[in-house]
Amino acid sequence: MDSTKTERFKKGWEKLKEIDGQAGVNVIESLKNVSPDLGKYTIEYPFGDVYSREILDNRTKEIAVVAALVAMGNASPQLKVHINAALNVGVTEQELSEIMILMSVYAGFPSALNGTFTLKEVIEERKEEK
Repeated sequence: MDSTKTERFKKGWEKLKEIDGQAGVNVIESLKNVSPDLGKYTIEYPFGDVYSREILDNRTKEIAVVAALVAMGNASPQLKVHINAALNVGVTEQELSEIMILMSVYAGFPSALNGTFTLKEVIEERKEEK
């Protein structure tokens, strides 16, 4: 059975597109030639199972994910995708900037600065796309 035909995959794929838009699709597409199973798992578990839960709204989920990725300090490509996702679901640039300031307390200044520079990069790219 083709795993891309499962309900879990379909649910995850729709949630991925809803939140991450083209950036999320690009991430999955980039895995096709090197690790298609990782792409499948990324769709099924995070998006099909976790993001599809209804207790938190997408906006709240993205605020939490951005904060976690900033705190990790080593996930800039994923942070970039999730900053875009946060903007897609209604988090403002000002709120994202405030998250970076808050992370300076809990994750340290290097992580907060790196997160802020990633935010700046995303904002500039989005302005260029318009």
